[in-house]
Amino acid sequence: MIAALPAAAHGPTRQKITLTTEVPAPPAEVWAVIGNFQDMSWHPAVFSTTGDGGNEIDATRLLTLGEEGGPTIDEVLYKFSDEKMSYSYRITEVAVETLPVTNYSSHLTVKPGSNGGSIIEWRGAFYRGYPNNDPPPELNDEAAIAAVSAVYQAGLDALAERFAGSN
Repeated sequence: MIAALPAAAHGPTRQKITLTTEVPAPPAEVWAVIGNFQDMSWHPAVFSTTGDGGNEIDATRLLTLGEEGGPTIDEVLYKFSDEKMSYSYRITEVAVETLPVTNYSSHLTVKPGSNGGSIIEWRGAFYRGYPNNDPPPELNDEAAIAAVSAVYQAGLDALAERFAGSN
């Protein structure tokens, strides 16, 4: 008798992370800073943002990281709501050396917090940078999660510092 063994190899799993921070500023004040898809100057890793389409669906932006001529990330907006203080976007092009992910989408939202403050939520879903089995360490699930978490945390920390003196 021959026993059939299940295949041990399978493709990557979609990873999801959510990071939040609470700031003492009212939601409208926070949204005024982060709610423009064409302006990511609030994030410390972003040297410049250029784009087309404002906050309309299918608007595009190009983030240049670090310094003039630094690595870039191309993104497209696919949901936007001033009323819900939320927008969603996808990366359309990024070198895995810059951010070790593929099929990345993200959602940035401002919600009412305690005592008139705000909760800023940044959610992402993505696959690791290496789509096949046995990824190198710099392109595996852990590397993708760590890299995206670091990007989100740096942005949220900068916003927490910016709004620390509010109210």
